[in-house]
Amino acid sequence: MASQGLCPSIKNILLLDSEGKRVAVKYYSDDWPTNNAKLAFEKFVFSKTVKSNARTEAEVTLLENNIIIYKFVQDLHFFVTGGDDENELILASVLQGFFDAVTLLLRSNVDKREALENLDLILLCLDEIVDGGMILETNGPLIAEKVTSHSLDADAPLSEQTLTQAWATAREHLTRTLLK
Repeated sequence: MASQGLCPSIKNILLLDSEGKRVAVKYYSDDWPTNNAKLAFEKFVFSKTVKSNARTEAEVTLLENNIIIYKFVQDLHFFVTGGDDENELILASVLQGFFDAVTLLLRSNVDKREALENLDLILLCLDEIVDGGMILETNGPLIAEKVTSHSLDADAPLSEQTLTQAWATAREHLTRTLLK
């Protein structure tokens, strides 16, 4: 993918639980065209990295011509995948930005339960970091700030709201019309 130019690209960002199951994933590459191929890749990556000690610092590995940077925190496993010609430091900065933003958004309570309860924020976080494989932002606090500004903006158009926010807005409008 780096052949598109000098801009580094990301193939996917994975957030898996301690059993290798999806919490939040986003693919930006056609390397895995089907859902079964994506699930197989996630299982493969998890099985190859689960025994490592990536709890204090991010680790790097090369699997199937992909550079994978990963880090584990409690029962969550963070992964960023790039092509074998990508710069590991750039991939590591994407991972660190994602991890820092999630830590801030979950108020330092980074575990699966809290992540699932705030899945909308994590998915917004992924959208703020990478778009179509191109890196937009790697600064964790800035990413978290952008995500929280999205979630706090109740007057935003429905197209820019999360599903939960859209339901709340619709419920509020219905209540107002019924009370009139």
